[in-house]
Amino acid sequence: MSVDLVTVGVVRGKLTYAAEEMGIALRKSAYSPNIKERMDHSCAIFDAKRRLVAQAEHIPVHLGSMIVAVQQGLASYRGDLEEGDMLLFNDPYISGTHLPDITLIAPVYYRGEVIAYVANKAHHSDVGGKAPGSMPGDSAELFEEGIIVPPVKFVKKGRIDRELAEVILSNVRTPRERMGDLRAQVAANLLGIRRVIELAEKYGVERLEAAMEEIMAHSERMMRRELEKIPDGVYRAEDYLESTGTSDDPVRIAVEVTVKGSCIKFDYTGTSPQVDGPVNAPFGVTLAGVFYVMICVTDPSIPVNDGCYRPIEVHVPEGTLLNPRRPAAVCGGNVETSQRNVDVLFRALAQAVPDRVCAAGSGTMNNISVGGVDPESGELWAFYETIGGGYGARPGLDGVDGVHVHMTNTMNTPIEAIEAQFPILFLSYKLREDSGGPGKWRGGCGIERSWKLLAPSATLSVLAERNKMRPWGLMGGLEGAAGEHLIVRRGRAIRLKSKCTVRLQKGDVLVVRTPGGGGYGSPLERSIELVLKDVRNGLVSPEAARRHYGVAVDPRTLAVDYEETRKLRSREVSCLSKPLS
Repeated sequence: MSVDLVTVGVVRGKLTYAAEEMGIALRKSAYSPNIKERMDHSCAIFDAKRRLVAQAEHIPVHLGSMIVAVQQGLASYRGDLEEGDMLLFNDPYISGTHLPDITLIAPVYYRGEVIAYVANKAHHSDVGGKAPGSMPGDSAELFEEGIIVPPVKFVKKGRIDRELAEVILSNVRTPRERMGDLRAQVAANLLGIRRVIELAEKYGVERLEAAMEEIMAHSERMMRRELEKIPDGVYRAEDYLESTGTSDDPVRIAVEVTVKGSCIKFDYTGTSPQVDGPVNAPFGVTLAGVFYVMICVTDPSIPVNDGCYRPIEVHVPEGTLLNPRRPAAVCGGNVETSQRNVDVLFRALAQAVPDRVCAAGSGTMNNISVGGVDPESGELWAFYETIGGGYGARPGLDGVDGVHVHMTNTMNTPIEAIEAQFPILFLSYKLREDSGGPGKWRGGCGIERSWKLLAPSATLSVLAERNKMRPWGLMGGLEGAAGEHLIVRRGRAIRLKSKCTVRLQKGDVLVVRTPGGGGYGSPLERSIELVLKDVRNGLVSPEAARRHYGVAVDPRTLAVDYEETRKLRSREVSCLSKPLS
């Protein structure tokens, strides 16, 4: 059945906003700060053939892997999904991410037939396991990371299965919060079902299905046109994770990108084998990174659906870091390895389309999980957040300061919300001076965030990266600053590894300093006025302005000595390219 382009455009817009509306419902109904404040959730709509048709602008690592989750989740479920049923699961080897991400899928029935599926994925602040927050920095196998739920009917004919809910809730530290978030996921799917049915009633099922087909075909045509603009060739790159959580040895990610006409292939042969630590990334995570980068380097206005991914082929050898075998631990692969995968892909594609690639961002989600017993209520508590860093500089633009980059697209968790709910007192929250990589276009600055524990004790897990291997610059730009994590106990600073699980005592202060983004272009080509502005804003110190940019700024008056600056910039001084100690 043919359908006019106006109808196709209207249906596409309505489906996309239906997914956005699902996210709004999920966020507003949720109990946990991680979802209602940080927006750690994603929503999408699939056709009856389980192909992605529309998605909200949520989290790249969720959305790309949701394609795997819907297809594998429905395929592996043994029963039938009837009207009013919803399928729940978090098994990473089916859902494609990690255990805290719980996926909920619902069929859309219209006049007795399935015409679509709606799905959402939300990160729960605790799903059990060896450490509060279910993100231990040193897990060696999946079973240490939380309860594993295969695809099961969580909602049966419109009602939550209370017995199943009790099984799940008895395995987590914060059951009331978990149940609130699960109900929010159910509410989101109910809204999505209603919106799709409204379209079926307005246009009829045949026209709706024809419009969906054309929406996907249009995206495929757009993606193929964009791929034809990339020079044919083979582009290779590699980068490393600095540790595994159980070992300080670096782990290699290697990719070979082959562009030929309107097709592109990604081959990860040469990537390190899976490891005995939490940084293994399920195939869905790897796929999500590829999809994200392809939208970034082509045309971001391409409607994201099954069609735009049809020209893309991905090969990842089984048993490697980016496609591990069960029961490899994976909680950090979703958040850390996904970021390094993006860095590797950008580094490869910078050889083909340098004007479309930014320098490396902070390269980490800076995961902090902490929990214990509330001293007032006597109940268990668990808190999880990620902390922003610097975005990499781009041709013609500085990197963005203090944001979540690439595979995460979450918001800041307000310190007021944290202090109101958890025994934590914040002491600082600011941008890090001199953390952005120097360049003609400066890398974004990282963040310093510190808080004091008010409870008698707690367990802290850190899952981070780029504490030893700094974010790289491009086209002569310099590296961003490395991150660091400290516990200050009775005036003494204890440096933590980037992946660890440790005990905290009352009064301990956690200090997190996140990496900055890499710079783009030679720092000596940066506008003197821009350097001065950064100094006055506290983003670059007078010392760094002189050393990296050759700009002499008086630290007392914050004025430029233009004669001294001219001399500095006219001389070939090697120290100008040395990083600050």
